[in-house]
Amino acid sequence: MSTTIPSQGKCSELQVFRASHNNLSGLLPEDIYNATKLEEIALPFNSLHGAISDKIVNLTNLAILDLSFNHFGGELPLNLGKLSKLKFVTFDFNNLEGALPPSLMNCTNLVELRLGNNNLEGDISMLDFSRLSQLTKLDLRLNNFTGTIPVSLYSCRSLKAIRFAKNHLEGQIQAEILSLKSLSFLSLGGNRFTNLTWAVKILMSFKSLHTLSLAGCYEGEGMPSDDDMVDFDGFQNLRLLNLAGSDLNGQIPLWLSKLKNLELLELGFNQITGPIPSWLGTLPRLFYINLSNNRISGEFPKTLCRLPRLLYGPNIASQADQYEFELPIYGRSSSIITTQTFPTHILDFFAPTIVLSKNNIVGDIPTEIGQLQLLQELDLDSNNFSGVIPDQLSNLKNLEVLNLSMNLLSGIIPSSLASLNFLKEFNVSYNNLEGSIPTGTQLQSFEASAFEGNPKLCGAPLLNKCEPNKGIDADNKNNKDVHNWLHQLPWFYIFAALGFIVGFWGVCGFLVINKTWRYAYF
Repeated sequence: MSTTIPSQGKCSELQVFRASHNNLSGLLPEDIYNATKLEEIALPFNSLHGAISDKIVNLTNLAILDLSFNHFGGELPLNLGKLSKLKFVTFDFNNLEGALPPSLMNCTNLVELRLGNNNLEGDISMLDFSRLSQLTKLDLRLNNFTGTIPVSLYSCRSLKAIRFAKNHLEGQIQAEILSLKSLSFLSLGGNRFTNLTWAVKILMSFKSLHTLSLAGCYEGEGMPSDDDMVDFDGFQNLRLLNLAGSDLNGQIPLWLSKLKNLELLELGFNQITGPIPSWLGTLPRLFYINLSNNRISGEFPKTLCRLPRLLYGPNIASQADQYEFELPIYGRSSSIITTQTFPTHILDFFAPTIVLSKNNIVGDIPTEIGQLQLLQELDLDSNNFSGVIPDQLSNLKNLEVLNLSMNLLSGIIPSSLASLNFLKEFNVSYNNLEGSIPTGTQLQSFEASAFEGNPKLCGAPLLNKCEPNKGIDADNKNNKDVHNWLHQLPWFYIFAALGFIVGFWGVCGFLVINKTWRYAYF
């Protein structure tokens, strides 16, 4: 049940007003602007609406103003810059519109300015950020800003995080950005920038950069892969690299092999060709790989089954640090099965993942994949994998998502997969599987659509009932008999050959040695 904010008329001495996550609705009470001693207003995660009144400039002692995750609309007060003591301004996830008031640049004590997920607009390059010498975080994502990255921003030498993702910016990244020596978080995706190779070459020089997202803003360009990039020791502290969603062509570049601190790699939704390089499995900290929706060919490299961060070991806890991003990352964890995205500062929010969906990968799923015991999500759907589903998948006890649909897999569904107790998503549809779905297991809890497209597959939850003596035991026996026959087949030929040698030379050899018998025989 929602409620409105009560009158603050008798709270003239009030200095801090916090009421987050309280399902508050309605407008901010007018008399709150009379509480001139207020230093903090923090009302995030409510349902407040209406415009932010011009009277807010009466609160001259205000240092923290957090109205994020509400429904505030209208334009920002034109004289907001009169609040010269403001340090932290957070208006994320509202319905604010109009341009940023130029007076905001008079708030020279600003440390964080976060206005993401609104409808703000205007040419951002016209604003003069040079006076905001204490600014450490600037987040303007998901608005309608135009222009280029403001050159004045490079004067804010304290900046650690910049996010302009999903606006309408254009132009190129300039070398002057390197003056921001402390920059560790840069997210520019979803704009209309050009010359990706030039941008990457510049950004490689950053020693402090941990997070780089250029997704969806260099449409149709080539994957940056110049020879001189391989020889340059750049991005040595990079943890997250996102170049997804730009239809980039070319192959996975060799310079990625030198990123020894890389943990998350997003290259999905491009036009990448060629095989998955074997060196990808040697990156010591990599635990999240998304190469989906490309044109990658070749086989699943066995070296990828030896990714150190996905192998179970006594030292794995020390590797999985609690690194925090400077700004929240919006992503989906496999532990939360939904299309909604969730903000997180914590790197460990992202589940250990390998996503190779919608490519042209061929060959067997390697049995060595069973070594990746910390893997939580495995998506191999919409490829050309053949052979059987390896029994070794049952070793992946932490697996929550397994998608093998739309391939050329044959044989039975191994009954051992029933031991995967944490599965929330499972799909083997549209293959050439046969036999009975293992009964009395978690696999029966999934919908029939997870198994459809396999005409020879039978049993619940499919309506196709198994014929007598054609159940899983019979299928397992047949598979075992075939396996034993294949195993014994070489010995059959060996003994047959030995028998022939002994019989042939037992007679012919004696005739060669015994002259009398030889004359008698011939």
